[in-house]
Amino acid sequence: MEFLKKKILELRPDFEKGGKYAQFHTLFDGFATFLFTPDRVSRGGTHIKAGIDLKRTMFFVILAMVPSLLFGIFNVGHQHFLALGEFAGSPLNGLWDKVFYGALKVLPIVVVSYSVGLGIEFFVASKKGHAINEGFLVSGMLIPLVLPPDIPLWMVGLATAFAVVFAKEVFGGTGMNVLNVALTARVFLFFAYPTFMSGDQVWISEKPDVYSGATALANAAATGTPFQISADQPWNYSLQDMVVGLIPGSIGETSKIAILLGAAFLIITGIGSGVIMISVILGALLMGLIFNGIGMTPFMNMPFYLHLAIGGLLFGAVFMATDPVTAAHTGTGKWIYGLLVGMMAVMIRVFN
Repeated sequence: MEFLKKKILELRPDFEKGGKYAQFHTLFDGFATFLFTPDRVSRGGTHIKAGIDLKRTMFFVILAMVPSLLFGIFNVGHQHFLALGEFAGSPLNGLWDKVFYGALKVLPIVVVSYSVGLGIEFFVASKKGHAINEGFLVSGMLIPLVLPPDIPLWMVGLATAFAVVFAKEVFGGTGMNVLNVALTARVFLFFAYPTFMSGDQVWISEKPDVYSGATALANAAATGTPFQISADQPWNYSLQDMVVGLIPGSIGETSKIAILLGAAFLIITGIGSGVIMISVILGALLMGLIFNGIGMTPFMNMPFYLHLAIGGLLFGAVFMATDPVTAAHTGTGKWIYGLLVGMMAVMIRVFN
C-alpha cells in the first residue's frame, strides 16, 4: 500500500490545475481519497465531533448491510429452485447452486446501481469543480437491497439516475438532500412501473407460472395471517422461515437475523441511532396493538408482533429511518420521528 500511496503522490501534480491531465482531476481525486485519507488540512477553525471521516462512516454502513446482501443472494437462488421443485428438504441442499444463481441475479443489479450513481456523482463533481463525496456508496448498496430480484437492469439504472439527480443533486449533494435517495428510487419504480414492483409474480426469480409467488405480507393482507391456513394453499411460511428469511421478498429485506446483525454493528460503532431503531419498532408494535383492538378486518386481527417479521419494516427501521441527513437529530425528536415512522408504516400497510 505504501508503494501505491507513493505513486499517487507522484502523479498528483499532473492532475492538479495546470497539469497535463487537469481535466481528470475529479476522477483522480476520488480514486485517491477512496484509497487513502486525504493529507489536506483545514485553513480555519474546525469542530471535531468524532475521529472518523465521511468515507469511513459510509464504509461501516456498507459493512452492516453485507449480511443482508449475502443472505439475499442465497435466498434468491433458494426461492428459485424451491419454485422449480429442486433441492427439496433442507435449505442448505444445493447451497452453492443457489448462491451461484443468486449472485448472477443480484450482483448485476448492484453493479448497475453503483455505475449509474457514481457516474452521475463524478459528472456533477467535475462540472462544479468540487471533490467527490462518498455519500452514494451507501445509497448504491441500499437501492438493490429494496428491489425484487427480477427487476430489469435498465429500470435499476433509470431509478438510480432519477433518485440521484432529483433527490440529491438538485438540493446540493451529499448532506443537503431532504429525501432518502434509496427510498426515492424505490418509490419512482413503484409508481412508474407498478407491475414490476408489486403483486405475486415479481418476488421469485424466473418461477413457473403455476407457482404462487405471494409474499408473507401479501398473504397476511389477504387472509389475516402469513401462515398456511388450509392444505390447498401452495405456500407455507412459518415464523422461523420469516425470521431466518426463507421467504419471497425484496433482496435484502427477508432475513431479520441479518438485519439485526447489521443493526447491532451500527449501534456498537455509533454510526446508527439505536433510539430511532427502537422507536420505529415500538411505533409499529403500538399501531399493531391498536389495530388488534379494533379488529374490523382479518389483517387488523393479525398478531401485532408479526408486523416486524414480514415485509421490509425492520429493514427500513435499521437502514432507512436512521439516515443521518433526513432523520431527526435531537433526542426528543428521534423518539417522535421514530414512533411516527413505525406507526405510519403499519397504518399504510393495513389500509393499503
